[in-house]
Amino acid sequence: MIEDLKSTEIINKVGGKFKLTALIQKRLDELMQGGRPLIEDAEGKTHMEIAIQEILQDKIAIDQKASGIKETE
Repeated sequence: MIEDLKSTEIINKVGGKFKLTALIQKRLDELMQGGRPLIEDAEGKTHMEIAIQEILQDKIAIDQKASGIKETE
């Protein structure tokens, strides 16, 4: 799981380390408040592992327009 965070794939997928951190924090909060996992094999995984897999499987992403975050070029 930690190795997935070191991968440039997940960092590039969301547009940088800071955006990745923000997305993980938001999703962790949702999961801890009772949100349902969006991946099939979530049983036995931590909330962090679920959030990372959701990002890698394109189940969640940052909505650039709604967030007010400028897209980088």
